[in-house]
Amino acid sequence: MTRERVVQISVLCWLAIVYVWLWGDISVGNILAGLVIGALVMWSLRLPRVRVEGRVHVLSILQLILLTGYYALESSAQVAWLAIRPGPLPPTGVLRIRLQIESDLVLVLCCDVLNLIPGTMVLEIDKARRTVYVHVIDVGSTKAVGKFYRSTRRLEKLFIDGFESNRKQAGAEQ
Repeated sequence: MTRERVVQISVLCWLAIVYVWLWGDISVGNILAGLVIGALVMWSLRLPRVRVEGRVHVLSILQLILLTGYYALESSAQVAWLAIRPGPLPPTGVLRIRLQIESDLVLVLCCDVLNLIPGTMVLEIDKARRTVYVHVIDVGSTKAVGKFYRSTRRLEKLFIDGFESNRKQAGAEQ
């Protein structure tokens, strides 16, 4: 069985599982309906093929998962503190960062992780320039801005190490 066929079957099964979860009742009818509707969705809403290159490095991905969890917890605490602390909120802003990630798929995955971290939201991805514009809650000091850039660079390095390991990371520029 080809890799493409395995991916298609996996997506179909995932769509059927989501369908059953939405109905909240595990039955043969719901499973069959989920498979039929999933197949219709896959057939009618075909996605373009995404070029996937490189090798997956489990250790880097594990580090990425742990770091993402840490950033999410740390940022959640910071956002919660901003919500309950006395005084005005810090200024917000949009920061630009140029990423060295080459793969479109890995670039989107990195932006998805940035969106998962409370206090940040990716507003635009400039695919040609590999530049991402991110809304950040706290840009009130050079320390806060520097922290954003350092944490994003660390995520970027782990994404490159985990998914684009066949190349060396070029010098980072902001």
